[in-house]
Amino acid sequence: MKLGIKILTSSKSADTLVLRDFSRKAVFMKLLVFVLNREELLEQALEAYAEVGIPGGTILDSEGMGRFLTYEVPLFAGFKEFMKGNKPYNKTIFSVIRDESLIPRLHKLLTEVCGDLNDPGTGILFTVPVDWAAGLAEEE
Repeated sequence: MKLGIKILTSSKSADTLVLRDFSRKAVFMKLLVFVLNREELLEQALEAYAEVGIPGGTILDSEGMGRFLTYEVPLFAGFKEFMKGNKPYNKTIFSVIRDESLIPRLHKLLTEVCGDLNDPGTGILFTVPVDWAAGLAEEE
């Protein structure tokens, strides 16, 4: 189904009109975000993505706020005792997906790889709606 909708919106900072063209096919997308707390499991996590049919994503080095505050902000240095056993760095994987049915399948495989994500120190998996995107590879 093609939508031929064009919407004019005005900017709050000026009286400029912006033409947004929504004539392309309506596609429902989600940003899938996975924060992996155990870096050594990254390859297996990526294999799970490929197995369910998510061919791409962006991987970033990341670190939790608690770790940063504990080790980088002297005021919070007393929290080091609470941080014992926590991994200092994470890997965060971002993927834009168009098929929501992949999410429970990926969750199941990631649970097999990382353990129950409800357990502390394993990871966090969530989605965010994507209203618009440019530059995404076309799915076959």
